[in-house]
Amino acid sequence: MSKTSLKTTVEWKNLNWRKLERQVFKLQKRIYKASQRGDVKAVRKLQKTLIKSWAAKALAVRKVSQDNQGKRTAGVDGVKSLTPVQRLRMAETLKVTGKSRATRRVWLPKPNTDEKRPLGILTMYDRALQALVKQALEPEWEAKFEPNSYGFRPARSCHDAIEQIFLELCRTTKYILDADIAKCFDRINHEELLKKINTYPTLRKQIKAWLKSGVIDNGAFEETETGTPQGGVISPLLANIALHGMETFISSVAGQPSQRYTQPHLIRYADDLVIMHKDIEVILKCQDALKQWLAPMGLELKPSKTRICHSLEEYNGEKAGFDFLGFNIRQYPTGKAKSLKNGKGKTLGYTLTIKPSKEKVKLHLAQLKKVIKTHKAASQAALIKELNPIIKGWSNYYSTVVSKETFSYCDFMVWQKLRAWANRRHNNKNAKFVANKYWKTIQGRKKFTTRENGGYTLFIHADTPIKRFVKVQNSRSPYDGDWAYWGGRMGKNHLISKRMFEKSGDH
Repeated sequence: MSKTSLKTTVEWKNLNWRKLERQVFKLQKRIYKASQRGDVKAVRKLQKTLIKSWAAKALAVRKVSQDNQGKRTAGVDGVKSLTPVQRLRMAETLKVTGKSRATRRVWLPKPNTDEKRPLGILTMYDRALQALVKQALEPEWEAKFEPNSYGFRPARSCHDAIEQIFLELCRTTKYILDADIAKCFDRINHEELLKKINTYPTLRKQIKAWLKSGVIDNGAFEETETGTPQGGVISPLLANIALHGMETFISSVAGQPSQRYTQPHLIRYADDLVIMHKDIEVILKCQDALKQWLAPMGLELKPSKTRICHSLEEYNGEKAGFDFLGFNIRQYPTGKAKSLKNGKGKTLGYTLTIKPSKEKVKLHLAQLKKVIKTHKAASQAALIKELNPIIKGWSNYYSTVVSKETFSYCDFMVWQKLRAWANRRHNNKNAKFVANKYWKTIQGRKKFTTRENGGYTLFIHADTPIKRFVKVQNSRSPYDGDWAYWGGRMGKNHLISKRMFEKSGDH
């Protein structure tokens, strides 16, 4: 395609995106299948074909210039946005050259701490090229990744990890190693990572260029000797590759591979992980073994976020249960009526409860309080429009666990804050006047609502229905092309985005 034809025969908005998605997915599915059967030669050949294809290049450019939330963030090149003609030209010129420009570093504060995390912002061209390479590299590794790795993988989520923890603890008590890898993205050993990726020379050279590209922080250039830049399109995939093999290694620490119930079980979401086993000696052994396994990759466990506890009882001064991905997981002693039962129908004497963690509830209420405080002079409609997305998003995240009591508590706290907000606006009126002005009866319930501007009603936490999440099958991936399974899974899980699967385009 010549530069002239870009303006005369092709328009970005008129591209048949569904057709391009189908073309790319067919290649990705073939890469996945070839990787599954260990046909390295076929994998490399198909990856080269995909990286050179116009369809994959156009989709990569669209992802970083239109779909991505950070599309208007400029790298060192200063480019914040692209016109349709510029997108076409970029898609035409995308090529794996083994070169890369430096990333622009921005420091973002971590919530509830004084720490900051570095975010590396690549140039628009490098972002598009990374998106292109990821399309080829991800299917190969999806066929290899372990079943209980859930972070930064297509069609897998936090809820899958929580459901797997539920399955591990619903019939027995266990000791738990709750750990976090210190500065995982910043400390990965480049040579060990490249050795593990083990791809063909041209692609290896390109990935190495991204890893070694350096960063510009406040106008000063710094070389990058370790780590993958947070903010890069391909960085989460590279981090998962670096940590691949951990689950298999931990399973071999105790028990024979065929004896599942004597093995420790690891569940990992990105750099957060838990290891569970009935025997405390095995857990301690796993902790030491994990440190040794991480060392060659330049990683280590973070002491402040690593603890050993028991699911039911206090252990060594540590309270029973643990927090993981914003959920609190704990077993409680109970009578026969509410007790869990084992596979043979025997009463266990305890129940397993997974609910929102106290810390996340506190943060959520603080966020709502801040919004209400900053909208002292705003209209009721403006306040409701600001609060509803926050309440709906938070409630949906916790709608798969035991959250009704927490939701009711949040609603009560929000009502108190809104009552103070309303009373402040009418300090010379009585409580009845204020209540009638801002709260109206809808279907037999008092709700914070307004009839002006089309009518806005505040969403109530407790109105969110509790629905059990169906965990993804262990070895499944969207690249396997089984749309009978994935279509049914979308119907069962209200939290799974349809768009996640539409992008594959083979249905």
